[in-house]
Amino acid sequence: MQENRPETAELNLEWYTGSQGYDPQFLGPQVDLPTMSPELSLDKVPLSDGSGYELRYTHFSVVMSKSRKLAIFTAVNIDGRQLQDMPRGRDVWYFDPRIEREYHMDPRVYEHPDLDRGHLIRRLDPVWGEEAEEANEDTFHFTNCSPQHRALNRRTWLGLERYILDNAQVHELRVTVFTGPVFRDDDEIYSGEFAIPAEFWKVVAIVKPDGHLSATGYLQSQRDLVTDLEAFSFGEYKTYQVPLSYVETITALDFGELRHHDPLMPTEEIAPQAQVVEGPNDIVL
Repeated sequence: MQENRPETAELNLEWYTGSQGYDPQFLGPQVDLPTMSPELSLDKVPLSDGSGYELRYTHFSVVMSKSRKLAIFTAVNIDGRQLQDMPRGRDVWYFDPRIEREYHMDPRVYEHPDLDRGHLIRRLDPVWGEEAEEANEDTFHFTNCSPQHRALNRRTWLGLERYILDNAQVHELRVTVFTGPVFRDDDEIYSGEFAIPAEFWKVVAIVKPDGHLSATGYLQSQRDLVTDLEAFSFGEYKTYQVPLSYVETITALDFGELRHHDPLMPTEEIAPQAQVVEGPNDIVL
């Protein structure tokens, strides 16, 4: 029913004044935003004021795709020492006035009862420190969501996100997380115009207690959930830990030196591999 749908709004440009966005030096070792292939770079949405392509929010950043009207990637800093468990109020989702409205996903796609406005950056990830309230509000931008089947968004994806956040808080870790959808030419088209990503990726970087940087990649699929977008069919779907090099291949992103800190990094002797993640003990750091 219409009255139960989240509200939409637009914040004043002043809201974003002073938003620093993602900090590449947050972990100690420099972890830059990923670079893009020449073809993908042409698809970046420019800021209306001509200042670049990075949408800077409180503790996170987003770069948008013109063709898909979704984030190419998001990047967030999580400080486990200062996290705040802020309750979720009534959802109000915002268009970002720093980019043209045409580059936002049309909210009508979320009218399907099985499609959630799935946060790419989990709502609580950037909610820390003195700017926690601003960060919480910032996560409710259309630039930070993607159509996700409710079964993926509320159970499987949420389980991985909760594991990352809980460990950051318990162990007082600093964590950097990159997230985004996989854009494929054969993604299902809903209502004749909305391409729904079938897969989502995540890259998590931490400094382990021994002082070494660790970067792990993950892939989750809702392909079996969206084989018929007019009548969603449920099927098997899993979370995989995958080499960063595989994430780079399917996204046309380049994580640079970060890939050399991946415990699954393939070598001449060891072929690329993927591991099913069914619980914390399945994750290799």
